[in-house]
Amino acid sequence: MSVVWSPFLLSLQVAGCATLLATLVGVAVGYLLARGRFPGRDLLDTLLTLPMVLPPTVLGYYLLVLLGQQGWLGSWLNEVFGIRLIFSWQGAVIAASIVAFPLVFKPARTAFEGVDRQLEQAGRVLGVSELGIFFRITLPLAWRGILAGILLAFARALGEFGATLMVAGSIPGKTQTLSLAIYEAVQAGQDDLANTLVLFTSLICVVALLLASRLSRKPLELPR
Repeated sequence: MSVVWSPFLLSLQVAGCATLLATLVGVAVGYLLARGRFPGRDLLDTLLTLPMVLPPTVLGYYLLVLLGQQGWLGSWLNEVFGIRLIFSWQGAVIAASIVAFPLVFKPARTAFEGVDRQLEQAGRVLGVSELGIFFRITLPLAWRGILAGILLAFARALGEFGATLMVAGSIPGKTQTLSLAIYEAVQAGQDDLANTLVLFTSLICVVALLLASRLSRKPLELPR
């Protein structure tokens, strides 16, 4: 059973960390682009959405150039901190978070843009700080859309294959996630193992999509 549970648990670990990272950055950037007005905003939005449409192998190549031993960031991390991200589960987290990032960023921006600005202005008139307005007005009104994006990002990170394979490889017990284990099982002719892993992955993704769909259909309400 270790051949099933090992990639399953590792995938949950990688997808969870990647989703957390994508959420922190995606919500912040989504709010910045929803509220900010500055030159190059549309170009920045386009560049941040690129991971959604670029082939995963292209993203993996970019990450190899950036994080590899010859890359400026990879060599700096190795020389200063002794950190090597290539062929590690942390590298898989970075690859999955970049792929999942647009699925948090785009819904977050849309959700923030859908918040009535008059409610925020009313808060300012009443003397509420900008931080208070965000946490007491903006975020409560936008949280359903953001959470729907987070669930989609988790499902995407769980199934990430191409970029993860190029950056982290497929090392059993170390970097072999569910999608990589499925590929290896099919290549080795282990149909029973492949079927079990596919079932695990499919069930988790179906649950995430159902929750995201339900959240996106419910109207936004301001808590009392």
